[in-house]
Amino acid sequence: MTRTNVLFILSDDQGAWAMGCAGNKEIRTPNLDRLAATGIRFDNFFCTSPVCSPARATLLTGRIPSQHGVHDWIKEGSMGERALAYLEGQTAYTNILAAEGYYCGISGKWHLGDSITPQHGFSHWFVHQSGGSPYYDAPMIRDGKPGKEPGYVTDVITEDALQFLDRQAGEQPFYLSVHYTAPHSPWINNHPEEIVALYDDCKFESCPQEPEHPWTIPDAPWGSDWQANLKGYFAAVTAMDIQIGRLLDKLEEKGLRENTLVVFMGDNGFNCGHHGFWGKGNGTFPQNMYDTSVKVPAIFSQPGTVPEGRVCSSLLSGYDFMPTLLDYLGVGNSAEASDNIKLPGRSFAPLLMGKPTEEREHIFVFDEYGPVRMIRSRDWKYIHRYPYGPHELYDLINDPDERDNLMLAGEDHEYAVQLKAELDEWFVRYVNPKLDGVREPVSGGGQLTLAGTLGKGKKAFS
Repeated sequence: MTRTNVLFILSDDQGAWAMGCAGNKEIRTPNLDRLAATGIRFDNFFCTSPVCSPARATLLTGRIPSQHGVHDWIKEGSMGERALAYLEGQTAYTNILAAEGYYCGISGKWHLGDSITPQHGFSHWFVHQSGGSPYYDAPMIRDGKPGKEPGYVTDVITEDALQFLDRQAGEQPFYLSVHYTAPHSPWINNHPEEIVALYDDCKFESCPQEPEHPWTIPDAPWGSDWQANLKGYFAAVTAMDIQIGRLLDKLEEKGLRENTLVVFMGDNGFNCGHHGFWGKGNGTFPQNMYDTSVKVPAIFSQPGTVPEGRVCSSLLSGYDFMPTLLDYLGVGNSAEASDNIKLPGRSFAPLLMGKPTEEREHIFVFDEYGPVRMIRSRDWKYIHRYPYGPHELYDLINDPDERDNLMLAGEDHEYAVQLKAELDEWFVRYVNPKLDGVREPVSGGGQLTLAGTLGKGKKAFS
């Protein structure tokens, strides 16, 4: 029996709103729209932490940040003598796939520590040295050697991925991660001029520049020219979309499209003026949990297997991805047994195969960013900031844009009490006390070393 291949494409700092197929009439994403038309787009998919490294670690391991110990973006430990493999000893789904005979490769952003060393079952390893950089002449690692890659990094990552696909002869199933740095900043003077010019006359009504949020961080790196930044942000997405089209064309050219599950996802959400700030969870301090920060794009496609042209509104999370992928591929999930931990995720593979599924009676998704935790249902969202707040409660039916914080009317709101109890119960069930982020001084400035007891008392956060 022919086994299913996987092409997993991950964008960086792309809001769920930043796709044509998501209803944005201004941004040009014909290939993402094409992918959505041949599969399922999930419009209620949430990251587990609204910043890159923790969210990516969860996708890879199925663990929440307070189980894998990455609570902020990796600031130190990627290169040099102090290189640190943050997920060492933890089982990733790529470990399982490699053990099951898959040839695993990655092209693009890693940003989970010790970038020089191939990890977690990857045989092909072409990665960014850190997490972000200018788009031209980006610092990459090829064949174990660091250097600058000439050209536009979105194209460079794609070329490497295409070469990987060209080498696949069909006897061995493959898994390929293509992790773009797009559309992460910088945006001005960093993208092909002809693509930026596509947005010269754009009104950017999809990104209203609201009054400044009172918690906006004072040192955002993109300056005050919001129109130039938006042109660059939109251009970064469109340039990535063009390259995604090349990947899809390559699968079709090689006759692999119907035997390959293609997944497109973002690592975390992003605000381009939404709620009065630019950025994600650490675009404000205290960190925020707005839907624009925690919702991510998510598309799954395999023609002939995954139903085509559907939009699914089930509430799903990054911690559901690993069990779903392994279930879909029929390789089982040995991570819980091998690591002796209980993972929080639940497979939604039946949705991908068009099978009827039973919704749970109470459906919540959870997020954490250090001492900030969120619980969200379809109707309500509660955010608790340890130890002293401020806390937030939103009625998402009557206030979907999260404008009216009901906690301002009093701490004893009945839904806040109920949701706080659900929040506590869930985290108590899954948190590793040695890696619990709720007592760590995570401020959004980056992670320097191992957290919790594994960090041996070191100052882990910038």
